[in-house]
Amino acid sequence: MIFRQLFDSVSGTYSYLLASRRGGEALIIDPVLEKVERYLQLVNELDLRLVKAVDTHLHADHITGLGALRDRTHCVTVMGEQTKADVVSMRLADGDKLGIEGLALDVIYTPGHTDDSYSFVLPDRVFTGDTLLIRGTGRTDFQNGDPRQQYESIFGRLLKLPDETLIFPAHDYKGETVSTIGEEKAFNPRLQVKSVDEYVHIMNNLNLSNPKMMDVAVPANMRVGLHQDDIASRGWAVTAEQALALVGRPDVALIDLREQSERERHGVIPGAIHLPYARLQENIAAGGMLHELAKSTSKQLLFYCAFGERSAMAVQAAQDVGISSARHIQGGIDAWRKASGPLVH
Repeated sequence: MIFRQLFDSVSGTYSYLLASRRGGEALIIDPVLEKVERYLQLVNELDLRLVKAVDTHLHADHITGLGALRDRTHCVTVMGEQTKADVVSMRLADGDKLGIEGLALDVIYTPGHTDDSYSFVLPDRVFTGDTLLIRGTGRTDFQNGDPRQQYESIFGRLLKLPDETLIFPAHDYKGETVSTIGEEKAFNPRLQVKSVDEYVHIMNNLNLSNPKMMDVAVPANMRVGLHQDDIASRGWAVTAEQALALVGRPDVALIDLREQSERERHGVIPGAIHLPYARLQENIAAGGMLHELAKSTSKQLLFYCAFGERSAMAVQAAQDVGISSARHIQGGIDAWRKASGPLVH
């Protein structure tokens, strides 16, 4: 496995680049906007293809690199389903898998620091975001934080992992880079409590000042969505209500860009062809399925995904290679469901 721990000294943020091999797919966890060029340089040096950019939660101390990485690499942006961010390509829930070629991370909902905090687990390590830090825990006094929830996330979920599990947090301010579950059980001062009430008392009396970047970072991080209005202004979008009249027509090919786990969980629009976003480029290239479908028929290609971000990128990419019939459902399955569109499970 390729694994790199990257540090932003201004915000004390750790970002993590993972891949299963050189030349393969990669994902990055908790990227910082100011470090995007460094990430892309490293991705290029290691001959990787960045396919997913993930935030463990809505950050208050730095502006996320999710949007910039998406715009530069067309990667999928990923957060938990509770996020207040306007649009991310994929939203995860407890028990899901966060996957790329050769790697699958278990998704654990670990609220408490914020109400959208998640941790991601590999067999030998866990990425804990701000939930569990090295010799500390994330504050719980803003963004719908809750010390009781955090106690359960830590004691009920994270500390149940094997003691030798490596802990890689999203932040450290003392120069620590890694710990283990066993070490934190033994030496983390906030975990040496005898009850949830004792933990709550500690967390409610930290009296910390707000992060310096909070007033800037939180609003910025809530607006990471691709501007789908740009696609609509070119006439390349249909609303969910308009799409209702198109489904089933012989001159329309409906293309589902989501991953199989999303289809199983949220349902499928009847008659859709499943062609995951990760394979888009090969499908729209000369000789690819969608390229040939568009060339040999008069069908309109109607893309959709979860929230419209992947499908908007797909439309632009298809138009760029001359597939002029490409359109997408603005707002994705989320908008389709709100319009009472039929779904098959």
